[in-house]
Amino acid sequence: MQATAPSPHPRASHWGLLRELIETLVLALLIFFVVNTITGRYEVQSISMEPTLHEGQYLIVSKITYWFRSPERGDIVVLDPPNNQSEIPYIKRIVGLPGEHIQVRSGRLWVNGVVINEPYISGPPNYQQDWILDEDEYLVLGDNRNNSSDSHIWGALPYDNIIGKSVFRYWPPEKWGLIPYYTFPELEALP
Repeated sequence: MQATAPSPHPRASHWGLLRELIETLVLALLIFFVVNTITGRYEVQSISMEPTLHEGQYLIVSKITYWFRSPERGDIVVLDPPNNQSEIPYIKRIVGLPGEHIQVRSGRLWVNGVVINEPYISGPPNYQQDWILDEDEYLVLGDNRNNSSDSHIWGALPYDNIIGKSVFRYWPPEKWGLIPYYTFPELEALP
């Protein structure tokens, strides 16, 4: 005859279930906090980045990218507007880096005297401006240059106002994918 194992005590099985539930909740909270520390989700709330991004699209933003490297020209960033202009973060493209001389003239962007090819803008800017950036400042402009509240209105952006780099568009589904990144061979060719 085979011996049968005694059935577990009802209290012991309830304690085991409760312990598993608590472990699952703690793990879920830990994952939630880690994900929200290193990423953010933001909605495009204006036409300032057209034709690249459109109002109503949703983006995933890496908050840790700039822990490991400096922002680069062409990055699309989410930022807190300077001087508390808005409670809602803005989304803009970095066009000027610390220490650079940036000009907008004749409908083109110039960096340290070199004209930059910008295939992503909606049209040439109808304004002219000149900036020399400090060591912790960036110049950010919307791709819809003539319909954007950006550095051409409120000046250079301090590094501390950058929230993170836009990396992925997840809504609407037909626009799902990585945010396009551009290089600037005009500047890379300089000695």
